[in-house]
Amino acid sequence: MVKPANSVQPETPLIVLAGPTASGKTSLAIRLAEQFNGEIVSCDSVAVYREMEIGTAKPSHEERALVQHHMIDIAWPDEACTAGDYGRQAREALTGITQRGHLPIIAGGTGLYLRALIDGLFPAPPQQPGRRERLRNLAEVRGSAYLHRILARLDVTAAASIHVNDVPKVVRAIEVSLAAKQPLTEQWQKGRDALTGYNILRFGLNPPRPRLYERINQRAAAMFDRGLIEETERLLERYGRDCRPLTSLGYAEATAVLGNQLTREQAVSQAQQGHRNYAKRQLTWFRREPDMHWLEGCGSDEDIAQQALHLVSHHLKCGDPLMDQIG
Repeated sequence: MVKPANSVQPETPLIVLAGPTASGKTSLAIRLAEQFNGEIVSCDSVAVYREMEIGTAKPSHEERALVQHHMIDIAWPDEACTAGDYGRQAREALTGITQRGHLPIIAGGTGLYLRALIDGLFPAPPQQPGRRERLRNLAEVRGSAYLHRILARLDVTAAASIHVNDVPKVVRAIEVSLAAKQPLTEQWQKGRDALTGYNILRFGLNPPRPRLYERINQRAAAMFDRGLIEETERLLERYGRDCRPLTSLGYAEATAVLGNQLTREQAVSQAQQGHRNYAKRQLTWFRREPDMHWLEGCGSDEDIAQQALHLVSHHLKCGDPLMDQIG
């Protein structure tokens, strides 16, 4: 039987590494895990899905062999994996890591999933019958951008964190905001089951914007070079066009190529722009997080890695009971 996540001893050290896409979180998390006998808990809303490799920028199988990773490949693409599902399973992973005497390192860029794990989620209000279907129909008739503008009027903070093409999340945010007659993000502050018993060190990567955009452009183009369109075609054949993860960045553009709506070159350009916009939203989200130590560079930079190593080393020397096991 899994020990409840909140039953761990007080002051167990926990590292949270956040930042925008393509900022080098994976390489830095692995470096920290190797140095401090850690295990990594991925915090990515698309990496949870099996068979989605190229478009998710998951750690490679070689990287996963170096350090144990959790919360990757835990669901099939046609299975629901909500922020609440993620939070519950990730807390179980944290418990297992601490029971093994290892340092838990949360690494990723999905702000809502990180909030579900650390802060917990609010109790959902009762929904009005038929509202979800009406909103979905509205998206089909007027387009996802129209629906996203409605969300922005109801909750600008939620709109900033949810991609315009992620119709299910937009619908859910509108639905909950209307049901409670209160913005979704304000509801997050009420009735949460916050994670307790951990001494958390949070730091985020914030590369100079031109360099970050260059890395994003290179990564998006490389996904198509590595076979993103072919991977998407296989997923569409197996799971159909209504499969929600296939609306995520990269896969949506590859789907448009397969439907002759975009050329390959247009798809690459559109995916690059979409990822750049997403990075802006991620930074906006994480700047609201409390006690965040910002590192002004990429995770693969040696000076940034040294700063992170120093921060973690200092954190572990502040009287944490697991220090003898992970030192």
